[in-house]
Amino acid sequence: MYYVIKRIEIAGSHSLKLSYESKCANLHGHNWIITIHCRAKELNQDGMVIDFKHIKDKIHGYLDHGNFNELLPFNPTAENIARWVTEQIPECYKASVQESEGNIAIYEVDE
Repeated sequence: MYYVIKRIEIAGSHSLKLSYESKCANLHGHNWIITIHCRAKELNQDGMVIDFKHIKDKIHGYLDHGNFNELLPFNPTAENIARWVTEQIPECYKASVQESEGNIAIYEVDE
């Protein structure tokens, strides 16, 4: 099995719809750190699991400097964003989304 990991930083804003009162209901931003884990049993014709640039274009290119509430069809929690990332890249089996130094969510595809 081959593995690659791509770490990207994205500036983006969101507001959360929560079942309780929270400051996070207000629009606010983060410098998100998203780590994308991909794997493949065989390398593609170019000798890669996936080109790092393709990962960056797909995730960073879509989200960077955006309002996640407008870009994503769900409540943009770190957990939901991590799941969304894995759904965008077929080779991706795990993603971690860090919205601040001490707050990280991880989603891993259940096989």
